Amino acid sequence: MRSHLIRALLVLAVLLLSACVTSNTGNLRAGNARAVVAAESLPAPDSTGAGGAYTGVPDYRIGALDLLQVSVFQLDAMSREVRVNSSGMISLPLIGAVAAGGKTVPELEQEIASRLTEDYLQNPQVSVFVKEYTSQRVTVEGAVNKPGIFPITGRTSLLQAVAMSEGLTPLADPGAVVVFRTIGGQRMAALFDLREIRAGNAEDPQVYGDDIIVIDQSGPRTALKTITESLRGIVGFRTF
Repeated sequence: MRSHLIRALLVLAVLLLSACVTSNTGNLRAGNARAVVAAESLPAPDSTGAGGAYTGVPDYRIGALDLLQVSVFQLDAMSREVRVNSSGMISLPLIGAVAAGGKTVPELEQEIASRLTEDYLQNPQVSVFVKEYTSQRVTVEGAVNKPGIFPITGRTSLLQAVAMSEGLTPLADPGAVVVFRTIGGQRMAALFDLREIRAGNAEDPQVYGDDIIVIDQSGPRTALKTITESLRGIVGFRTF
């Protein structure tokens, strides 16, 4: 199923790129194309807040295996790190099991506060911080040893994501790594060269949940090569 999705995405990208390569190249030469020169300023996808690995997003919904920091003002016994289990539950002193999965951070704070108000405190001040967004996942496909969908725990770079897939195959082209991302409601792609990143000549960009990373093969022409060739010389993400 996943491979079919990737193939369909690549075919669509090829068709769209063939229609827009000429106009986008003209925009680039005229100085109108959007380019980003530093990894820190590469735009995050629509599902994240700017600048961090999902930090501070009010509508983020907690998922299984996320790591939470729970604090209650003037009640140290309640302040601890808890891991959401596979059923979406956490366990806390005094109040026991609490359903966290599917809730936003403010909703979980309100739930814990309500449970404490019933028997222990008046107007408790509850704070919940998501330390690891394990429920966020990145897809790595193409010429890697272990393609698949991998969880992201905190800030994760492109090199770290490739390492999760146990590295490149002997047929991989390290200069043809494409990251697909939805930005501003548009599907976009950016080309990266792992050799330049490893040599310290290019910054290692942050990846986010729902990113799709595809590593092309060297040698004969592939569907992805149409994308990589059109992206060469462009820094940052571009609509395809």
